[in-house]
Amino acid sequence: MKAQESKRQRRKAERPAELLEAALEVFAEKGFAAARMDEIAARAGVSKGTAYLYFESKEDLFRALVQDRMLLIFTPLEQAFETYEGSSRELLEMLLARFCIRVLGTKLAALPRLVIAEVGHFPELAEFYRRNVIDRGLGFLSRIIARGQARGEFRPGNPDHFARLFVAPVLLSAIWRACFDRFDDEPFDFAAFIETHRKILLSGLAPEPERGKQ
Repeated sequence: MKAQESKRQRRKAERPAELLEAALEVFAEKGFAAARMDEIAARAGVSKGTAYLYFESKEDLFRALVQDRMLLIFTPLEQAFETYEGSSRELLEMLLARFCIRVLGTKLAALPRLVIAEVGHFPELAEFYRRNVIDRGLGFLSRIIARGQARGEFRPGNPDHFARLFVAPVLLSAIWRACFDRFDDEPFDFAAFIETHRKILLSGLAPEPERGKQ
């Protein structure tokens, strides 16, 4: 009896994560506007009523999905930043690798496309994504770049501008993968593209050589 009760408790504890995973699949397949709570619940193997016990609406599901998945990316890096003794270049490379593995290589790549596609109908969700993902990510990037500038590792310039240059090709990859790669005649090598971006970005951030030392 206790074993059955313990199993039910574990199953109940797993339901929010299962509903988030189901929501991500349905959002990726159908978009946000066409997604329905009953379909998400069915994908998670629960009733619609059970889904509403955990999340009040699909908007609530979207917010929880963004917070849950993006915390896995940003939180460890932000914590490491405070005590990191290595170079700022290494920090940028770590962030780029983490983002590519956790986002571009997974179904999370659908989230930027959802936000862009639905911004006109659901501006509050676009603002939520902006505040919790874009602003947080750009802010963290700016801090790394400012750190590198203060240490003489990067050239002078507006850290916010450099941060946006860092993000632009990565965001393009996410949108392309979610929207257009199905129409490619040959699979696009996103890993090679990001590696090219990494080299160009870090080369551009390198401090200019002093006159007479070129």
